[in-house]
Amino acid sequence: MSKHEYEHLANAFSRSPLIVLLIPVVPLLTQYPPGNRSFLCWSLSFYPQPILNYRRRSTVGLAIDFPTINVLGFFAYAVSTAAFLYSPLIRAQYAARNPVSPEPTVRPNDLAFAVHAVVLSVLTYSQFFCWGLKRERGQRVSNPILGIVVGCVLGVGLVVFLVATRGVDGGRDASGWAWIDVIYALGYVKLLVTVVKYVPQAWVNYKRKSTVGWSIEQILLDVSGGALSLLQLVIDSSLQDDWSGLTGNPVKLGLGNVSIFFDMIFMLQHYWLYRGASDPEQDEAHRPLLRIDEA
Repeated sequence: MSKHEYEHLANAFSRSPLIVLLIPVVPLLTQYPPGNRSFLCWSLSFYPQPILNYRRRSTVGLAIDFPTINVLGFFAYAVSTAAFLYSPLIRAQYAARNPVSPEPTVRPNDLAFAVHAVVLSVLTYSQFFCWGLKRERGQRVSNPILGIVVGCVLGVGLVVFLVATRGVDGGRDASGWAWIDVIYALGYVKLLVTVVKYVPQAWVNYKRKSTVGWSIEQILLDVSGGALSLLQLVIDSSLQDDWSGLTGNPVKLGLGNVSIFFDMIFMLQHYWLYRGASDPEQDEAHRPLLRIDEA
C-alpha cells in the first residue's frame, strides 16, 4: 500500500475514530492469506459496539437481544470446539462416525476466536446493567429471543438425557446415542443463533428510523471478514480443483452468507434509509440549560 493510498483511506474514514485507529492494521492484513485476514476482521468486529456504548455513555439504540443471544451462540461454539480439540472420547467417536475423514476440521485458532467472542459478548451485555450507562426504560430481552434461548437450553438438556439413559456403554459407543451428539446439538445451537441474531437489531433500527447507537464499524469489519472467508474458499477450491467446498454443502454455505446478507441490510439502513439521523444522547448533552428566548 502506497503512502497516498494509506492517506486516502484514512481520510475516507476520518469521521470514524475506531476505524482510523485500525488503519495501521491494513498494511499488515495484506501480508496474510484471505483466511487469516477474515479471522482478524471477525475478531476486531467485537470491539466497536462496546467502545461506542462507552463513548456515548448509553446503550440506547442497541437491541439487548443481540448480545444476549450472541453469548449463547458463542458459548455453545466454544464448548463444541474445545471438545473436538481436546476430548479423546469426542475425537474417537468422531473418527468412528467419519472413517473416511477421521480428523475433526477445527483448529486451535477456532477455539481462541470462540473464547474471545464469548468474553466480548459478555462485556457488551454487561453494559446494560453494570456500567452505569443509560438504557431505554423497560428494555428487556424480547419473548421470541427468550424463547429461543430457553428452547436451546432445553434441547441440549434433552440430548444429554437421551445419551445418559439410552446410550450404549454410558454414551461411549458411537453407534447409538453418544456424547458426540451433545456436541453436535451445541453446534446446531450456534447455527440457529447465526440465522436469527441480527433480526432484532434490524427491527429496532426500522422502528426507530435510525441506526444511532448501532456501530456501523462492526458491520464493515464483519462483512469484510465474510467476503475474505468466501474468497479463501474459492481460492482453495480452485487450487485443489475440487469445488465440493462450495457445492457439496449448500446449507453450510448459505448459513455462511446469512451474516453478509444482514450486513448489507445494516449498511443500507445506515448509509441510505436513515442517513443523517441525529443522536438524541449527543443532542441532550449539547442542549443549553436556558434558551435565549427564555433569558
